[in-house]
Amino acid sequence: MNKVDLSQYQNTLSRKNQFVRFLWTITWFLFARPLPRSIGRSWKLFLLRSFGAKVHKTAHVYSSVRIYAPWNLEMHAYSCLAPDVDCYNVDKVIIGEHTTVSQKTYLCTASHDITKSNYPLITAPIIIANQVWVGASAFIGFGVTIKQGAVVGATASVYKDVESWTIVGGNPAKFIKTREIH
Repeated sequence: MNKVDLSQYQNTLSRKNQFVRFLWTITWFLFARPLPRSIGRSWKLFLLRSFGAKVHKTAHVYSSVRIYAPWNLEMHAYSCLAPDVDCYNVDKVIIGEHTTVSQKTYLCTASHDITKSNYPLITAPIIIANQVWVGASAFIGFGVTIKQGAVVGATASVYKDVESWTIVGGNPAKFIKTREIH
């Protein structure tokens, strides 16, 4: 019988990566989180860009958002990370134009390979296309693509790609109906 041996786990992220993330965390905590949500938009985007994020000038990131690695974040025109979004972007997170990721959503680009005894880190990007709405408190797993115009219902857990112009919900997220805009 095989055994899980976490004493063999090794963090594959470099010391440089860990140090830059530490600097980022302190910077965001001191210079962005205290700001009221109605002010400081361009300042927050400047801070994100200073740490390598690719964010459009019309993107909106709330002060309470947690971003693990801004250098792995790409946000297009009129995209939004709403209050208390947790963006655990060990890998790329791309958010398309006119797309909202609602409050308390968790974007998770990493997991661990449970088939190996030392649980090595595995990552894959999350791509959220144009005109998507991710409802409050959703979970979006690593490697997921949410295609154009889709809606992810509040509290849904998404582990597989979501097709264009569909509405999904539940845990795990399942097709509910086609999205039609009148």
